[in-house]
Amino acid sequence: MPTNAFSRGAATITQLPLLRLAFRPFFLLAALFSIVSLLVWLAFWHGHVLLRPYGGLVFWHQHEMLFGFAAAVVAGFLLTAVRNWTGLSSLSGGPLLGLVVLWLMGRGLMAFPLGLPAWLLLVIDGAFLPVVAVVMARLVITARRWRNVIFIPTLLLFGLADLAMHLGVMKGDAVLIRQAAYLAVLLISLVMVIVGGRVIAMFTANRLGLSRAEPVFLLESVTLMSTAGAVLLQLAIMLGMSVSNALLGAVMLIAALANFVRMARWGGLRSWREPLLWGLHASYACIPLGLFLWVLALMGVMRVDLAVHALTIGGMGTMMLAMMARVSLGHTARPIRTLPGVGGALGMMLIAALVRAPVLALFPQVTHWMYTLSIILWCLAYAVFLAHYTWPLMQARIDGQDG
Repeated sequence: MPTNAFSRGAATITQLPLLRLAFRPFFLLAALFSIVSLLVWLAFWHGHVLLRPYGGLVFWHQHEMLFGFAAAVVAGFLLTAVRNWTGLSSLSGGPLLGLVVLWLMGRGLMAFPLGLPAWLLLVIDGAFLPVVAVVMARLVITARRWRNVIFIPTLLLFGLADLAMHLGVMKGDAVLIRQAAYLAVLLISLVMVIVGGRVIAMFTANRLGLSRAEPVFLLESVTLMSTAGAVLLQLAIMLGMSVSNALLGAVMLIAALANFVRMARWGGLRSWREPLLWGLHASYACIPLGLFLWVLALMGVMRVDLAVHALTIGGMGTMMLAMMARVSLGHTARPIRTLPGVGGALGMMLIAALVRAPVLALFPQVTHWMYTLSIILWCLAYAVFLAHYTWPLMQARIDGQDG
């Protein structure tokens, strides 16, 4: 009897629409978590301490936007896309629930450490990305889809950056924390470059009835190699190796130029009537912008955090919102169209990026209010996503198929 009850319980979990593919729980949780965590950060910025998390609020904000929010979106996207790439069943049901619980435990203990030892927090929080990498590796290697192997070391390096941030807190090493956070930002940028290169031109051509520009091998190679080169140089810096600002700046400048030229071939100027398209193009444009600002920061012209926020808000936050909106429609068998307010949400994200990076570079005296405005705009944008997509993500596909 207990065995039958357990079997029925497992079958019920497997049939829950929310646990049929990873994009469903992780997109919802990531959007909600980003709003809650940024409201806590906004309160702190205005002098109200609502939370006493592990490592302090400044560390928590950096860590959780990267390894809480962004890691959840990346996991949800990759563990969904890998099913299409390989033709094999991806994580669902009980195993997916286990991964969600692991992510939730990490978020809960980072916010409320409960006096637990730092090494235990590291193990629980740090296990998420390696588990995602192992699942990806099993499917990609089994199907021999070698083109997608690149995501496995990228996820593992992302996990290494998480480990380094924890070690920075344990050792009281603020430099290690900062360099590990920079590595995480560049790794997410690399994922955006890889995924964006595969889908943005295709989505644009298909939607607008254009001829897709054929990739130029040399341009693609320079773009990917220079972006990956910036990641590897930042990894070396994080590990304590000596890397000159001139070398890192040169590689980032090449990456910025190559990404800009690559993007210019995708027909983005013709997508102005389609927010789900121009949102992708505009967010991708923030990658060369952020890298160029980083070069200026290495030259001493501005602060690095301005470049980082161009990449994280304009690139990461906006592209993830656009991709989440598109994937959530496509994988629930709904028509891919811009729902009311989503174009405005994408616009708010881009404005948030502009006021948090280029505007502050020119007018640093308005820092306090620009921080506030960028946080509010992010929260409003992701609230629009939750308003439209919470119910569809919790419901079965409308065509009755699995997914």
